[in-house]
Amino acid sequence: MNFNSAELRSIGLDSDLLDFLIDEHLTQAVPHLERLWSYYRNDMVDWGVAEGERRYSLAQEEGLGSRLRGGGGQSHGQPRREVVIENDIAWRIDTLVDFIFGKPIILQSCASDRGLGERIESFLHRVFELNGGVRFFQNLALLGSVHGYVDVLVRVGESVGRVGRDSVGVGSGAVEGFNLDIVEAPRSIPVLNPDDYRRVDAYVVHFRRVLNELADRGFLSRLSGGVLGLGKQGSHRATAERTEVWTDRVVAVFDGGVNKRQMVEESVNRLGRIPLVHIQNLPQPFFYEGLSEVEPLVPLQDELNTRLSDRANRVTFQSFKMYLGKGIEGFTERPVGPGQMWSTDNPDASIQEFGGDSQSPSEDAHINEIREAMDKASAVTPVAAGLIRDRLGNLTSGNALRITLMGLLSKTERKRVTYGKGVSELCELILHAADVYGVLPNRPEDRRVRIDWPGILPENESERLREAQLKLELGVPKRQVLTELGYGDCVDTV
Repeated sequence: MNFNSAELRSIGLDSDLLDFLIDEHLTQAVPHLERLWSYYRNDMVDWGVAEGERRYSLAQEEGLGSRLRGGGGQSHGQPRREVVIENDIAWRIDTLVDFIFGKPIILQSCASDRGLGERIESFLHRVFELNGGVRFFQNLALLGSVHGYVDVLVRVGESVGRVGRDSVGVGSGAVEGFNLDIVEAPRSIPVLNPDDYRRVDAYVVHFRRVLNELADRGFLSRLSGGVLGLGKQGSHRATAERTEVWTDRVVAVFDGGVNKRQMVEESVNRLGRIPLVHIQNLPQPFFYEGLSEVEPLVPLQDELNTRLSDRANRVTFQSFKMYLGKGIEGFTERPVGPGQMWSTDNPDASIQEFGGDSQSPSEDAHINEIREAMDKASAVTPVAAGLIRDRLGNLTSGNALRITLMGLLSKTERKRVTYGKGVSELCELILHAADVYGVLPNRPEDRRVRIDWPGILPENESERLREAQLKLELGVPKRQVLTELGYGDCVDTV
């Protein structure tokens, strides 16, 4: 393995440690993270079976008991049982994301020079817009909610420093060179400081790239394809492992896997710090990882799907009434129906009715209790998704709606603290990079940014206007007030 970087060895990161970190991440962390994503996404896998059987399976079927699971229409030689999968996780996560970043946020520069502050706001707005705008923040919240944390790397193209500025301010070519790379948890491997878990000595990004070429199928595969006329059947696109190691001084890029990893590039990190912003979904003391919204819902989702599947099997078995006839000749040859008569001389003859769907109060109560447990664990109730039941009463009052959604509003405020801090750090890092590359000169004290969050609940327009009038009387700049109302130029809204 070609590992000739003195800078990496200076922090104790040699080839053996790098291989160990990647292997540990792939074997321990990635399976768990992928399971969390599969439970959110509930992917459908088409495995194809004979006609008359269901042709797909869902990711959450993994959590069902062996008596319910099956493949290809058969399970241990027995016909596949009825399976019901109701994904109660996805809509809760999506609702949380909508409450956090459903509307654009407003970035206000705290620079003492108002002219510089306006240029900073315009620059940040353009950087975020080129990286997806509101969708960028929604992706942050989604990945963080599922995996528990999400990272952002600020990648600055080398051509940024050579791009001039136009008469208005920062040139568009310079802004396009700022790439905000969202690093999802399965790709990120932080190397934490042994004395302080909050400090990152190095940051490793490991992933598998899909190349624009076909993989080599080997001699026997090519021979069978040529002889049998299979052509390109069975071919697939080639993939290659790539590893990036970021430190405060260098950025090293490696290609290949274990014992084959070769350094293909090493460059100086001009920023003098790892351009990384780490966001915990919900704080978890003494851990780099945050708390996932999906993880506590997985066992409840498995229990819900199991009970729904059991109920489906019961309903299927008891949907039609069945009859047991004793001592009646020709009973099986004549259908049971209105106006049908049987006669017999057997005094012991009888017809017994059984089957038919019957009520099961304990089953219904158990399913409702599982749903309520998921409501409490996630703080997202069906009301937040728009499902209004009669028993909730009159929700025309804003205060009544706040009381009903108190748990969700509290969690949204908590998540706005963590994600707001992450966005502020990201803005500071972007401005630091802009200063280093000479795109937008600024001082550290000019990089503070205030985030104005939109209201969570629907607001009365007349109340908003009265609030705006009070802000103007207090001396809040008119430009900011108009922007909050949606009547400004919106250059600082992302």
